[in-house]
This record gives sequence, structure tokens and C-alpha cells, in this order.
Amino acid sequence: MIYQGNAVSVQLLDDGIAELKFDLQGESVNKFNQETVEDLGKAVEAIQGNSDIKGLIVTSGKGVFIVGADITEFTDMFKLPEEEIAGWCLKSNKVFNAFEDLDIPKVAAVNGIALGGGLEMCLAADFRVLSEKAQVGLPEVKLGLFPGFGGTVRMPRLIGVDNAVEWIAAGGQHKAAKALKVGVADAVVAHDKLQDAAIALVKQCLEGKIDFRAKRQEKLEPLKLPPMENMMAFQTCMAMVMGQAGKNYPAPVAAVKAMQTAAGMNRDQALEVEAKGFAKVAKTPQATALVGLFLADQAVKKVNGKTAKGSKEIDQAAVLGAGIMGGGIAFQSALKGTPIIMKDIADKALDLGMSEASKLLSKRVSKGKLDAAGMGKVLSAIRPTLNYGDFDNVNVIVEAVVENQKIKQSVLAETEGKVKEGTVLASNTSTISITKLAEALERPQDFAGMHFFNPVHMMPLVEVIRGEKTSDETVSTLVAYAQKMGKNPIVVNDCPGFLVNRVLFPYFGGFGMLMRDGADFQAVDKVMQKFGWPMGPAYLMDVVGIDTGVHAAQVMAEGFPERMQYDFKDVSTVMFENNRYGQKNGVGFYKYELDRKGKTQKVVDETTYELIKPHVADTKEFDAEEIIARMMIPMCTETVRCLEDNIVGSAAEADMAMIYGIGFPPFRGGPLRYIDSIGVQAFVELCDKYAHLGGIYEAPQMLKDMAAKGESFFA
Repeated sequence: MIYQGNAVSVQLLDDGIAELKFDLQGESVNKFNQETVEDLGKAVEAIQGNSDIKGLIVTSGKGVFIVGADITEFTDMFKLPEEEIAGWCLKSNKVFNAFEDLDIPKVAAVNGIALGGGLEMCLAADFRVLSEKAQVGLPEVKLGLFPGFGGTVRMPRLIGVDNAVEWIAAGGQHKAAKALKVGVADAVVAHDKLQDAAIALVKQCLEGKIDFRAKRQEKLEPLKLPPMENMMAFQTCMAMVMGQAGKNYPAPVAAVKAMQTAAGMNRDQALEVEAKGFAKVAKTPQATALVGLFLADQAVKKVNGKTAKGSKEIDQAAVLGAGIMGGGIAFQSALKGTPIIMKDIADKALDLGMSEASKLLSKRVSKGKLDAAGMGKVLSAIRPTLNYGDFDNVNVIVEAVVENQKIKQSVLAETEGKVKEGTVLASNTSTISITKLAEALERPQDFAGMHFFNPVHMMPLVEVIRGEKTSDETVSTLVAYAQKMGKNPIVVNDCPGFLVNRVLFPYFGGFGMLMRDGADFQAVDKVMQKFGWPMGPAYLMDVVGIDTGVHAAQVMAEGFPERMQYDFKDVSTVMFENNRYGQKNGVGFYKYELDRKGKTQKVVDETTYELIKPHVADTKEFDAEEIIARMMIPMCTETVRCLEDNIVGSAAEADMAMIYGIGFPPFRGGPLRYIDSIGVQAFVELCDKYAHLGGIYEAPQMLKDMAAKGESFFA
């Protein structure tokens, strides 16, 4: 053994070829934490001092190559001044440079995932051989960052400006074939031939058949493009990236600027530009939020992993009700490998449910994500039925009938009598109390809520709602089933609206008050879209369905009258009374028409203004800052109350539910991280400023206590 560290080892193989292996002890994956970088530096020094080593392959002792940098170290590091962050980048790059400058042929043998710093390590090698199972990419922009271990320097010199911009600014994860096509990989081989292929490539270099020094030299010199072509290439890319990223995501644009600035420099000068640019984006609020979001997502997955360990076996599911939701649930379950029975009381409904599943599968086939045989396999895993004859072996049943308490209780009670004891029952209700629904059941411990969001195949969140008598095993089973379906479950306790709707409807309440006071709904929509929402509140109501929204608002008003019962006629009620339900019937706040390509588009409808005029003040222009405050305070304060009332277990889970469930702007991190970004004390003062508007604007006691102690939700 030439070198043995906790993360990296070097041993001599045959014919003067050594193996540098990444195998971080105590971890399931390899990652670039400070220990690994230091270990790599010592390994390189050992190689430099050993004249027996004529060539080198780089391998992994784990199922992945290197997943990237250790994100958990970022939170503290990014609190440092820009100069110190840039210094950290340059210190790490000295190690990568020392590896790159070893005057021997070096081949990275990539067996699995190599992302971020993992791929940047490979780029520092002379050649890259990928297993056919490998996936590589530079996803740093998804954390509000860009590559800081030489990715912006080496990538354009290896694969050209256009390809490098695509890989870095889009942050995608690419299969081995794509990597080979653009030149990130030099060869792709069968998984079991990987090490042999890497060694063979080193031997070819040693035999003089391949000039590895010329290959390395390309990465050390400026980009080989005439100045005019260089300028044109970057200008074209910059325009495209700015159009796609928008103002709320500065990292992709900053990455292109760094590449352009460094294009005429040698490697070491270019790395200084990268380090300064990385440090600058690391200090942005977007990076703080997106890194926090990643850590919150990991925390939620960890919680769910522990919860799911108590699950019953799940090999057969069923759904009651074959409408759009039932069909969507059946599709998702079958697609992800759990066979499902779809029961209804009418053939017509079953046809609708199967049609929904077929439509979704056909789209996947047309996009090349599934072949005809795969489509047939998924469809055969959905069994439509009018009776309970096949329910003997069902483990989990999801009720998805009409949103009516009596009907749901009747269906659930009937089903409970037809299945074996221990079968888990769940209701896909969005508003009805799980504890109340359970009153109709003999075994309430086997019952909980499982709230899917529409459209089921696209929305990642599932709320698993614990009723007063729900057992831990039932919760575990539903969490496990949601995970099997490819969803992100969040466990919440029972209350009106559960978590997501309880938080969403004060937001709509804030919109209603703005309208009451003379705001233009189009102006509010534009401001909130600019703030980062996928759509403004009026448009969102149209998409959700105004009839659905009005019903849910009534449930919330009954549940929380002190805050959510208003003394004015809300404009959504005006829309509802005039049969304007939104997209579902073609008219709500907006009208919905088909364009030339047959796609639905929203258009302004002046009738809306005529209908609401008797119920609102004269039109008044509000500045964007006030609109944002009046929309966001109610959502944020209600999220705090859900944490305060133990409806949700942690700040991370609360924020991720809003990201997964209603498209909260990711670069703002979630309602609680948004409060942190303003400052808890400053947010309490903002609440006080608008408290005269009503209860949804009052700061919860928990928030006041945190402000007094100088605390935040995320340390």
C-alpha cells in the first residue's frame, strides 16, 4: 500500500499502474468533505514521491463514484466573508491541480454517479471511462451556486462553450451515452469491464499510442477560439441562459460570465476567476435558501425512512372511486410497481379511470419514456372492478370518492366490512377531518388520511394525516406506500385543512382583502409571479377550481373562525355565484380559450371587473412591497401556527410541504426560511404593521417568543 487514508488509498497494481481509490469510511457514499480533499492531497504527494508509478486509474470502493461536495459543510462556510470562501476554493483546487499535473497518464474509472465535485475530479484526470450505468453532471446551480473545483475552467476547454454552458447552467444529470457524445467521457464500457478498460487505456498511453500530455495541455491553456467567435459564442449562450434562468436565479448567469471572463486565461488564472465568482454567488440569499432546501429535503427523507421501517408489507393496493383522482392514483401505483384494484359502482366511471391511466401512459410513450410493452404491463397492473371480490389480499386501500363526509363514511364502513383485519384504509380527502371520518369505522387504528395533490402524476407531495386513533403502524404503512409510488410524504396531525390547505387559505384570504380594498387582480398576479410563484392567486384559484376553493374556505372558516371568517363578501364567492369555476368550465377570474395549437390559454375577461365592482372599493394602485407583505404574512404566520400546534413535526417538514405541494418559490426556501431571511424580529414588526387587517396578520406567540430570544427556525 502506497498510501492509506480514511477516504483515499493508493496501491500499486501490475506494470507500474497504481489505483487511487475513493472509499470514505463510515459513509454509504463518497463525497468531498474537507477530510477527503486533505486525504487526496496526501495521496497525490505519495504518488509524486514514488518513481515506481508509471500510470494511474481512479476508482471508487462504493456503488457510486463521488456524489459531490459535502453540502452539510456549506452552511457555516457560507457565513464567512467572500475572500475566505474564495480562498477555500483555491486551496481545494491546489489539490486538484497537483493531481492534474502528475506527469503520468491518469484515467478516471466512473462506476456510478459522479456529480459536482465528483465530476470535477474526473475532469482533472486525463481521460474518463464510464460504466454504462454511470450518470454524471454539474448540478450546483440547483443549489444557487456554480462549480467551484474547476468545472467552469476545464469543462469548456474539453467540450466547447455551447456544451459546457448547457451542462453547467442547466445543472442536469446525464447518462453515460450523452457524456460520450459530447466528449465528457472518452469511452463507455460494460459495468464489469470498467477497471480493465481503464487499465488498457493507461497502457496505450504508456506505449505511446495516445498522447496524454497533449490531452492535459488543452485544459491548461486558454480556450482555442478566435476573439470574435469567442465573444459571439458567449453572447448567444448568455441570452439563452438569462431567458431561462430569470432574475430570481443568478447562479447560471454568473457561471457563464465566469467562463467568458476566464476564456482567454490559463488554468490557474481562470481558477481565480471561478473562485471569486463562486464566493459571490455563495453569499446570495438564493444560495442560502436552496442549500437550506436541499438539507431540509434530506432531513425529511431521513424522517420518512425511519417512519417507513414500521410498515406492513405492501404488494397489492386498491383505490375506491375511478374518477380523475382515482385514475391518477391507480396509474401512479401501477407505474411504480404496486398492482392496484380500481373499484367503482358504475362501468362508466371505471372506463373514465382506465382512460385517464391510458392517456398518461400514452404521453410517456410519445416522449420515449416508455415503450408499448411497458405501457401494456402497467395497464395490466390496474384491475377495474364493480365488486369487492378481489379485495382479500389487498394491503392498502385509498378512498377517492366525492368530497362529502356522509358518502365517504358510508363507503369506508362498507369497505372495512369486506376486507381482512389489519388492512390499512386511507381517505384522499382534502378538507374533511380524519378523526370524524373514523367515527364510522370499527377499526379506526387502521385508518388515516392520504391526501394526494392534483394532478397526481405530477405533484410530489402526499400528506399522510394521523387521526386521533390512527396507529403508528398505519402511518408507517402509508408513508412506505407513498414512497413506493415515488412521492414525498409529510406526516401531519388532523386539523381543518391539515397542513397545506390550512396554510394556503390565509394566503387566499390576503388576496380577498386586497381585492376588497381596491387592488386589481391582474396586478396582484403579476407581482406574485415576479416574487417567484408559478402563478398568481387569481390564476391559481382558477386552476384549483373556484367551487372547490369556496367549499374549502367554508371548512377553514368553521375551523378557525377567529382568523378565517371574514366580514366581507370575497370575490371568489362572487365568481362562484356566477357559475365561474375557473379552468374546469372555461371561465373564472380569467377566460380560457384554445390557441392555434389546441393548448388552453388564459385571456382577460372584462366581465370579471363588472361582477366584482359592487363588492370592492374603487380601484387603487398598491406598490409591490405592500402586495407581497399582504399576501405572504398570512401564509407565513399560519405555517408558524401549524408548528406551534404540533400539526407538523419540524420546520424542515413544514417548508418542504409548501415546496412540494403548492409550488412555494424554491429560491426563497419555504415560508419559515422566508421569515428567517427577513429576520424573525423584523417579521414580527411587519405583522404588527398590518395587524389591523385581521387575525391572519397577527404574529403568533411562538414567533414573538423567538424574536425576544433572538432565535430563528434554521440555525
